[in-house]
Amino acid sequence: MRYLFRLEKFNQALILLVFSIPFLGISQYTDVINSNRPGKAVSAYAVGKNVIQLEGGAIFEQQDHALLNTQSGIWGLDYALRYGLLFEQLEINWEGTFQNQNITFANFGTTENRTNFYRNRIGLKFLIYDRYKSPLRNKPNLYSWRKNYVFQLANLIPSVSLYAGANILFGDNPFYVGDPTVSPRVMLATQSRLTPRFVLISNIAYDRIGTDFPEINYAVSISYAFRNPKWSTFVEHQGFDSDRYADLLIRGGVVHLLSEKLQVDVNLGASFKNTPSRIFMSAGASYRFDFHKDDLKAIEDQKANENGGEIKKNSMKKKSREEKKKAKNAANGSGAEDIDLGPTKKQLREKKKADKKKKKSKKEDNGAIDF
Repeated sequence: MRYLFRLEKFNQALILLVFSIPFLGISQYTDVINSNRPGKAVSAYAVGKNVIQLEGGAIFEQQDHALLNTQSGIWGLDYALRYGLLFEQLEINWEGTFQNQNITFANFGTTENRTNFYRNRIGLKFLIYDRYKSPLRNKPNLYSWRKNYVFQLANLIPSVSLYAGANILFGDNPFYVGDPTVSPRVMLATQSRLTPRFVLISNIAYDRIGTDFPEINYAVSISYAFRNPKWSTFVEHQGFDSDRYADLLIRGGVVHLLSEKLQVDVNLGASFKNTPSRIFMSAGASYRFDFHKDDLKAIEDQKANENGGEIKKNSMKKKSREEKKKAKNAANGSGAEDIDLGPTKKQLREKKKADKKKKKSKKEDNGAIDF
């Protein structure tokens, strides 16, 4: 009883904390789709005001339980519907997994079928701190190549968002027997840009609050953009801890940006234990409907290419020796010969003297002819 009382007090305090943190963040709309697929780790950023985004894919999984001597074949669909609500930094989302599981009990020679939502939840995500909102943090350092392209400890400082939502069960769900129809969920999501190509995302969540089997889970994902940034890859680690189910998973995959609005992906993964052992794969896509409109801003307050401009095929292509030399000269303050900065004050004075002298000489010549 004392444990349950402490757990209830902790739940109340945690929920109160989520809703009482002040709105400190200001996110930035981008022209390119921002998808949470193909991993389970959630980005800290919202999709943007008045942006509707659909994310989905097909899944297949094989499970074998060594102690129970069971084998399972699972297929299903992942889905997510995200919408930028009211503010640039606020997002409402509905996400889940609908799956069919066929279990064979080898000891008894029987099979069982389970079909329902393995995940089904709705919630709000709010960006409370945007590390890169300041234009100063987005500008390249002209004096240090290292600070632009090599990992620095300061790069670990993340953008942070908070999530609050609820799990919703329909009917007699065979995956969560005895759970209430609605149970709260809260999560902290962070995102750090380690280098121009590496991005680190981490989530920690307290799930199914108030049920007989509350769960703590986390996910850590690192992604890498290739020289053609329309291609990227990722590796993700996910962990679960509850009295119903505990596990450690690893997954990895590839993502391709077909256009600014459409992304496709594929990933594979497995578990670290054999109770049950899990091997799974997924393939899917993300598409967005962009109804975003920029707020009117005075022309003197506008900044060119604040969103970074269009992603091009060779955006991350290695620079040639000449380009590196020019960048180095610019950093050392010796690249002025490549840029037309106009005449200096000294050059203007000398030019003025030369013009005056030339004019005087011409006048004297004309006077001599007239005489």
